[in-house]
This record gives sequence, C-alpha cells and structure tokens, in this order.
Amino acid sequence: MTRARSAQETGGPAGSSADAERSAGAEQVAGRSAGAQHAAGGGSGRLLGIGAAAQRLGVSERALRYYQQIGLIVPASTTPGGLRRYSESDVARVERIMELKTLLGLNLDEVALVLRNEDRIAQIRQTYQDERTSAEERRQLTRECLTLQEDLRATVEAKRAALDAFLADLDARITRARALLAGQRTPQR
Repeated sequence: MTRARSAQETGGPAGSSADAERSAGAEQVAGRSAGAQHAAGGGSGRLLGIGAAAQRLGVSERALRYYQQIGLIVPASTTPGGLRRYSESDVARVERIMELKTLLGLNLDEVALVLRNEDRIAQIRQTYQDERTSAEERRQLTRECLTLQEDLRATVEAKRAALDAFLADLDARITRARALLAGQRTPQR
C-alpha cells in the first residue's frame, strides 16, 4: 500500500496545483521540459527506491531528500515504512532540475521559480484547451501565460548578462597576458 502524492498533485509546497497537471507541451526556458512526462504519468509505472533513483540520476540520496524538503519534487509514493518511491516522471523532473542548474547556472531558488512557472504554463494550456473555457477566460489565461514566459525570459537574460560580463573580463585578462608574452605591457586594471 502506498500513500499517493500530496504536495505536487494537490497544490502544496511545490508552488501551484499545476504540478500534477503538467502536459507534454509545457513551455520551458531551454527548449525542453523534462517535467512534461510528470503529467503524462511518467511512463512504465515502475517505481525506483531512493538509492536506485539517485544512482540512475548521478546524484546523492541526500540531494533527492533535499529537493523533496524544499518542494522541488515529491516522490510518486511512500511505503507504509516511509521509503520513498520515484516514478519515471520524478526522475525526469530531477533531470530538469539538474539541467537548469548546469545549463543555465540557476540556483535552487531560481530553479523552483522556473519549475513553478513551467507548471503553471502547463496548467494554463490544459485549461485553455478545455472546451468549457470561455473566450474571455482564454484571453486572461493568455495574458497570464505571456507574463510567466516574460518572467522566465528575464531569468535567462539575467544569467546571460552575467555570463557576458564574465566573458568580457576573461577576454581582457587574456589580452593582457598575450601582451605580456609579446613583450608589450598594457596598463593593469
């Protein structure tokens, strides 16, 4: 017997009720959404223990526990003895977390914001496509979706600006080092 998801699928600490309603077409910052599988049920239905999930993902068990503690993930189920069980969609969500951290250099607070926005965008898409949604509701949903996408873009743009500044500093250092090697001294900063 297992305890069903609570936080993600009922709108708990993960940030919105959309966590359980993520769709395969969810918008994303880097062009891919590992969270899309989460809504689709995660594939085969095979659950992994925390050790197997951690090994497969190349992270520590402690990291998975921490991601759960701060609301980034919720295991698919928990055994009566308290053992965490992870689905394919949980694994995909952790892969998305790792992608956001490594590809974009986001910290966990920024990752949480991106995931919440992606989850909400997926929920908006699902509601928008519902035939019972009125034209006015669709306009409101579209406005909200646009705002969320602009927020995601601003997050990525801020990281890009920081990287550009870092690269400019490296270029200046390289130029000074090359000048020194060529016997031309340049003023130090």
